[in-house]
Amino acid sequence: MHETQCAPMPVTAMELLQRGIARHREGRVEEAASLYRRALRLSPGNPDAENLLGVIARQKGDLPAALAHAARAVAAGPDVAAYLANQGAALAEAGQLAEGLAALSRAALLDPTDLITQRNLGLALTAAGQPQAALEPLRRATSQPPVAPEAWLALAHAAREAGEPALARDAAARVQGPLAAQAGFLLAALGAAPLPERAPASYVRELFDAFAPRFDAELEGALGYRTPALLAAMIPDLTPGRVLDLGCGTGLSGLALRPFAQRLEGLDLSPRMLALARARDIYASLHEADLLAFLPRHPARYDLIAAADVLNYLGELTPAFTAIACALKPGGTALFSLEAGEAPVTLGEGLRFRHNPDHAVALAEKAGLTLVAREDAVLRREKGRDVLGVLIRARR
Repeated sequence: MHETQCAPMPVTAMELLQRGIARHREGRVEEAASLYRRALRLSPGNPDAENLLGVIARQKGDLPAALAHAARAVAAGPDVAAYLANQGAALAEAGQLAEGLAALSRAALLDPTDLITQRNLGLALTAAGQPQAALEPLRRATSQPPVAPEAWLALAHAAREAGEPALARDAAARVQGPLAAQAGFLLAALGAAPLPERAPASYVRELFDAFAPRFDAELEGALGYRTPALLAAMIPDLTPGRVLDLGCGTGLSGLALRPFAQRLEGLDLSPRMLALARARDIYASLHEADLLAFLPRHPARYDLIAAADVLNYLGELTPAFTAIACALKPGGTALFSLEAGEAPVTLGEGLRFRHNPDHAVALAEKAGLTLVAREDAVLRREKGRDVLGVLIRARR
């Protein structure tokens, strides 16, 4: 007798999606994406597959792909809360806040029990300058245990910006795990924790990653940002050489520094900022690194090191000045701005440090940087008020 061999049952798109979701939950993102793509080939236009591929694209920082997948999912299921929620989060992350808020608000209305949607709605409202409105969804996001530390931190930031310091302190005090350092920084700004030496690198990276898509428009528009141009005006006599743009961001400062550079390099903590800087095609090289780690590894390398609105995220300036002096060639120029205050150092309401200019100059000189010029300046406008600062040119 011959045994009959049964052909394997063909796998379905639903089965592939379920396998992908299981891999996704285990953190096996590439395997999950492969399974979602297979499901999409079996079932072209499948909105669940499109939605889940959009989630992965956003996790990987590929916002154009995330937006494209999300748009196709929502087109197929315009009243599905999960599709709208993921589209709204991607839009907000891409800097399209009005569109993101519309999608997130609709998702929250369709499914008010989704706490992640409530959190993302609160984050988007805060980013859009509506912290008071953000409090309601963020309170919902923190209403049912276990509460994600991201939700407590989002509530703390919104409450601080909404002028509710007691709520901000309470929410920040509840943050545990890797985000505790960021919460501690916020508590310090609220007067409820010791002054730290610096803003946590993770806070600065996440802040500017989120700000990157709308950075240029906001700084050059409502904020009247002028620091790079003001700093460049202090070095008209400088011979072009090798220049490092510390905290280069999207490259706005690089545009001002380019006339003084035979070779222009940029350094930043934020990969999304660096991607935009790279698109300007003005830098010979770009470095994703912390300045305190990068500079000592490159002694006597640069003729000019400029830091426009960078040292505001450092409370203790001596390590930065020492590192800058190390990386400058003998006779090289340091050029930087500081937000000005009367005390040696304070942490301002904008979560940036303010420094007494005389104290800062004394620290710079102890680190080997000799003052060449100093000018008081309005660095930008914030909440309708001038942000007062000081511009400093020094020589190694």
